[in-house]
Amino acid sequence: MRIGVHTVALNIDAAEEPVYRNAATLINDTYERYSKHFPNKPVEQIWVYVALAIAVNLQSDARDKEVKPIMDALRELNKRIEETIGAE
Repeated sequence: MRIGVHTVALNIDAAEEPVYRNAATLINDTYERYSKHFPNKPVEQIWVYVALAIAVNLQSDARDKEVKPIMDALRELNKRIEETIGAE
């Protein structure tokens, strides 16, 4: 697989290959977006933006997974409260 101008050769399980290919696509797409937005920045600086953008997305996804069970419980609680209020 290619990331930017680099070829990356890894020994991975066949089941994991789509995950790695999707990750490479994400990296390349993010790099392309930042390089178009900042055409005068050095390549190294673009890679810093790429790393930061992907890390922020990773952190947001992790936070969303932590919050989802709480939000589901709150929705269920609100539903029960509304049913109880409506029953009066």
